[in-house]
Amino acid sequence: MTVPKHPIAVAMSGGVDSSTVAALLVRQGHAIVGMTMQLWNQRRLPELAVEGGVGRCCSLDDVYDARRVAEQVGIPYYVVNFERQFEEQVVKPFVDEYLAGRTPIPCTLCNNYIKFDRFLEMADSVGARQIATGHYARVRFDEATGRYQLLRAVDDSKDQTYFLCGLTQTQLARTLFPLGELTKPEVRELARSMGLAVASKHDSQEICFVPNGDYAAFMDAYLKDTGRDVPSMRGAIVTTDGRQLGEHDGVHHFTVGQRKGLGIAAGEPLYVISTDAASQRVVVGGNDDLWCGRFFAKDVNWISIAGVTAPARAQVKIRNKHSGALSTLYATQDPARVEVVFDEPQRAVTPGQGAVFYDADLVLGGGWIE
Repeated sequence: MTVPKHPIAVAMSGGVDSSTVAALLVRQGHAIVGMTMQLWNQRRLPELAVEGGVGRCCSLDDVYDARRVAEQVGIPYYVVNFERQFEEQVVKPFVDEYLAGRTPIPCTLCNNYIKFDRFLEMADSVGARQIATGHYARVRFDEATGRYQLLRAVDDSKDQTYFLCGLTQTQLARTLFPLGELTKPEVRELARSMGLAVASKHDSQEICFVPNGDYAAFMDAYLKDTGRDVPSMRGAIVTTDGRQLGEHDGVHHFTVGQRKGLGIAAGEPLYVISTDAASQRVVVGGNDDLWCGRFFAKDVNWISIAGVTAPARAQVKIRNKHSGALSTLYATQDPARVEVVFDEPQRAVTPGQGAVFYDADLVLGGGWIE
């Protein structure tokens, strides 16, 4: 199969979004190469399998759909195996973070280290100077600052910038997000107009390597599969004033804000306030105990600005579905660490989750909640 000179490499997941990107760029006259990243062996850990696998991304059916679309629009197509890199840079950190009592975001890690970093290396191997993905986001170059800026998608309900906050200037300079100016209904209509077989395909929802959505069960199975000793994780469930209400089998079964599945009975609704992996203690309390006025974010990646040296205003998202809270960012001695002070306290600030800073549609940067 002949690869055209200086093509655009399209990351094809087999879904309607990336398929529409490939077909749209072909329609616009670009030379395209389609590539699907094989990230996780879906036959691994069969005890976690869910019949049909509905809702997962990166399944064998997705590879088939991506290949079918590539044939339909007439572009070269390859499947690239990144299973080893994905396990090292996404799955293992995911497990370690949960065991440490934090709640990680594997999709952000995957974007940072696989879907853009490794994928750009693979694009280089076929002579592609740019890559394109089906993410809902926008990129523009700011002549005044000499920086590439990341902006929210036009369709706010599908915006994915929260998961893209780790992208570097080098990566943004070579990345196209053709769907950033479109709404999801417009994308589906475009796919139908081009006769794509995946035009009505449902969006994936679950994390590809946790097909049943049970993170704790995945970690138990993964630790056993990899021969790692499962640490003793039994501990106490205590109230904010130190009273023990029960016991648990590991802090990785809990996340801040969780109410159901605590395994204790009380006369009032109780929520997880914090977890401590060192002592294996889970602290529970009332809804009022969940509200927080400030936190620190570490490993901040500045995107649209070079950083902050003086107090700066921003809207801060502390999880993907969070609407964002008006806040002030305060610099610390470490330029990759900032203190975030909310105008109004926010509920369930969760260590390990991303904190992304916005100025209207502009993504200033983002880091990890300590």
